[in-house]
Amino acid sequence: MHDGGVPPPAAAPVDIVVPVKSLRAAKSRLRGAADAGVGDPDAHSRLALALVLDTLTAARLARVRTLLVVTADPDVEKAIDDALRQARVPGRSPADRVAEIDVVAEGGLPGLNAALAHGAGLLRARDPHGIVGALQSDLPALRPGELDTALTAATALFAGGAARAFCTDTPGDGTSLLLSAPGVALDPMFGAGSAARHAGSGAVPVEGSLPGLRRDVDTADDLRHAVALGVGTHTTSALAVVARGA
Repeated sequence: MHDGGVPPPAAAPVDIVVPVKSLRAAKSRLRGAADAGVGDPDAHSRLALALVLDTLTAARLARVRTLLVVTADPDVEKAIDDALRQARVPGRSPADRVAEIDVVAEGGLPGLNAALAHGAGLLRARDPHGIVGALQSDLPALRPGELDTALTAATALFAGGAARAFCTDTPGDGTSLLLSAPGVALDPMFGAGSAARHAGSGAVPVEGSLPGLRRDVDTADDLRHAVALGVGTHTTSALAVVARGA
């Protein structure tokens, strides 16, 4: 049972941390995927950024109040500004609400989980009564409805007494999304084998297919599978050559 033993309200606001590494250092196993194996650093950075932008584009249309990007790359904030903050959302009028996107510096913290805990702490300080989560930034096939489905399922789990919930990735050993109930520390344990660590720490898995939410991209094979699901416009533009279905 989470703190106080009181289930969160069904409409508890959701704030999510999205970690972004330095674009040139990120996704080393994807190097060459954007330029037919050449491995040009600029093409690689464009692809790494595109994965982030498509993830944020989908997530900001879900039932999310704030997306807090935590990054060590000073170019990421400007790229998000240029690509998303002023962009018109297809099918939405200016009056329709989309998630606010904030960017904060990682500040030299030692590793992904420390950066996520830092971001979660900032969100908790803003509102201790909301749901806080961590979303991987390499989900180019994510659909807003999938994230909404996961958030609804997690809210039901919290109402039943769970403190934290998570979505595994497609292989089943990693984690694409981690959520904590109001008043509960996020306690992120991302990295190889994170699904078992999250489950072992008491987090409850969210069921359902949710293919785009579970399809993170670390390798060229992952990218091909994501493209087969249907990636966003930023990733499509960044790919010079993709062997669909190969």
